[in-house]
Amino acid sequence: MRNGGVFLQYLLPKRLLTAIAGRVAGRETGWGRERLIRWFVAKYGVDMAEAAEPDTARYTSFNAFFTRELRPGLRPIADADFVSPVDGTISQLGPIDDVHILQAKGHRFTVTDLLGGDAELASKFRHGSFANLYLSPRDYHRIHMPCAGRLTRMIHVPGSLFSVNPATARGVPNLFARNERVICVFETETFGSFVMVLVGATIVGSMATAWHGVVRSQTSGEPSRWDYDGETIKLDKGEEMGRFLLGSTVIMLFEEEVIDFKRDWQPERLVRLGESMGALVM
Repeated sequence: MRNGGVFLQYLLPKRLLTAIAGRVAGRETGWGRERLIRWFVAKYGVDMAEAAEPDTARYTSFNAFFTRELRPGLRPIADADFVSPVDGTISQLGPIDDVHILQAKGHRFTVTDLLGGDAELASKFRHGSFANLYLSPRDYHRIHMPCAGRLTRMIHVPGSLFSVNPATARGVPNLFARNERVICVFETETFGSFVMVLVGATIVGSMATAWHGVVRSQTSGEPSRWDYDGETIKLDKGEEMGRFLLGSTVIMLFEEEVIDFKRDWQPERLVRLGESMGALVM
């Protein structure tokens, strides 16, 4: 049975609210900008001492504040095969059950649905592994590489804009496969393919990648695809690959017998960018 907050999300005009929030967040003029940023910092307990620019008055827009850089050297990249790509909280992680990913107790979704219906791509991750990391409003919202990889394609899948917080994950079936998302496919020199899925949510103004900028949906409502096989876009472990203009979730997919997650990586654990996530299966 859905709780009241989750049920309300079915009724709210989520896309309209998100569009309004996006316009406000991108505005570089107006007396309310600094006041909004100060309110947000106090409301969510944002630690501005970690920011490269700790003075909230110096941000030209709310988006500039939300995608703020961290102080240099604050998140060293561990000497590990795989590192956390974000500051956040582990929602779920573990093996992919044939083709199913655990969303929350009582809820699963398929890899094919998550990947916008691409059964061929999804087949690579049958019996593989996944990690779902939630970025709360207070977190650093740039996304980095868990390991080195070469970008081969990107897919933007239009969809709903439900919240992706833990309560909604427990109450909305197929949540991550129904929300708007950007799918980034990488090849590696050592273990095949992996995927990073950036999942949108209510009030998320947009998602951006380092090679494309802001990823916008087509007016047709159909998925958009970009093929990078003819290009050489290589990103190193720990290098920035994207960002959320307002926060959301990152889901990583790895092929079978690739990653051995650290034992202390468990649901609800806080993680920090650059910390060891796991080792390559030998």
